[in-house]
Amino acid sequence: MIMMNYLLSRKSFLGMALACLSVSTSISNAAEAQLKIGSLVPKNSLYHRQLMEIGEAWKKSQIGTPRFNVFTDGSQGGEAEMVRRMRIGQLQAALLSVVGLREIEPSIAALQNLPLAFRSWDELDYVREKMRTGMEKKFLEKGFVVLAWGDAGWVRFFSKQAAWSPEDFKKMKFFAWGAEAEQQEIMKSLGYTPVPLEPTDILPAIQTGMINVVPSTPYFALASQIYNSAPNMLEINWAPIVGAFVINKKTWDEMSPDAQKILRTSSDDAGAVIRKQARKEVEEAVEAMKKWGLQVNQPNAEQMKEWRALSEALYPRIRGKMVPADTFDEVFAHLKTYRSTKNP
Repeated sequence: MIMMNYLLSRKSFLGMALACLSVSTSISNAAEAQLKIGSLVPKNSLYHRQLMEIGEAWKKSQIGTPRFNVFTDGSQGGEAEMVRRMRIGQLQAALLSVVGLREIEPSIAALQNLPLAFRSWDELDYVREKMRTGMEKKFLEKGFVVLAWGDAGWVRFFSKQAAWSPEDFKKMKFFAWGAEAEQQEIMKSLGYTPVPLEPTDILPAIQTGMINVVPSTPYFALASQIYNSAPNMLEINWAPIVGAFVINKKTWDEMSPDAQKILRTSSDDAGAVIRKQARKEVEEAVEAMKKWGLQVNQPNAEQMKEWRALSEALYPRIRGKMVPADTFDEVFAHLKTYRSTKNP
């Protein structure tokens, strides 16, 4: 009997010890919760501030002593590298453009890599919303949760020498994303000279003459001071820079439902602010750069015909190579519907 009581007491003690250990481990894990967010965006920019707000909202949803960091200016590498870091847990989330997003899901390229396809923000919004549910499902299947959609303005061409027509740019060396080998191949086939680099290499490359034209949004050109070395801007809305805030599914699944709800709401709010402000800042950035010497070059009607002819020559090369054929077709089907309904 004494032995029985002893064993029961011992079992009880062990049970309590294990329970305490479990609670202790939970508290320890909660205390160590962290959210590392990567991006190429400049420090203290609109995008950085919104990422900080997302981080603060996440922090308040946690217990213990959670920590979050927002890494700006490409300090975690280019976008392809940030996707790799998310996959191995060195980063948990990132604000990426299509360049990085297509490392996860190639079909996303349809929203950015179709030159002159979108004529307005309304068209982009319409197509993105039509494709959003299916696109987010594809990302989830690849291990990532899309928390917010954003954009960063229209790509324009900033160059050292003034240029107006597609032919003018054949004499120049273009910055090209290092991760987009297909784009470089297409450019070369059409007589252009791409130089693959990371965004952090743009400024020294243009200062030394390694490149002399940079496809960039006005906001980025202003923030990075590219326009000082490339003081000519071709005023043509070549393509929108589309982005999304994504988190790896492992991190997402480890969060409580309440924390997920808070993070999704704060991210969605940030995406709305980014879209609204980024579009406004396109023209504001241009006006600011003009005061410091930027020359805005407006193509005439004949030159615009040449640009449209170039874009149409690019589409067969892009379809099935840079953009999956079915997604390419879906975008143009939505555009056709939108234009017949909104602007018959």
